[in-house]
Amino acid sequence: MITRIVKMTFLSEHTAEFEKVFAEVSPNISKFKGCTGLQLFKDLKDPGVYFTFSTWEHEEDLETYRQSSLFRDTWQKTKPLFAARAEAWSVQNMLK
Repeated sequence: MITRIVKMTFLSEHTAEFEKVFAEVSPNISKFKGCTGLQLFKDLKDPGVYFTFSTWEHEEDLETYRQSSLFRDTWQKTKPLFAARAEAWSVQNMLK
């Protein structure tokens, strides 16, 4: 199992639009093969900073999602809203 963490920084005038897009697509991301969880967090001190945490059974499942039309369409809607380049990490829980 892996966790994908993505940090996204949005222009303040676009945060509501991002939240709307995420609300629309998150049920479909959650249903994607191999996805076992999806969460969205908002930074307490910087309201333009969001993090997504998604968990995947296998790295191949994440890669299949990243190559999908769902990902491309979502990214196409989200990317123009950014104030800074997104950052992403794939990590493994070492406490299990």
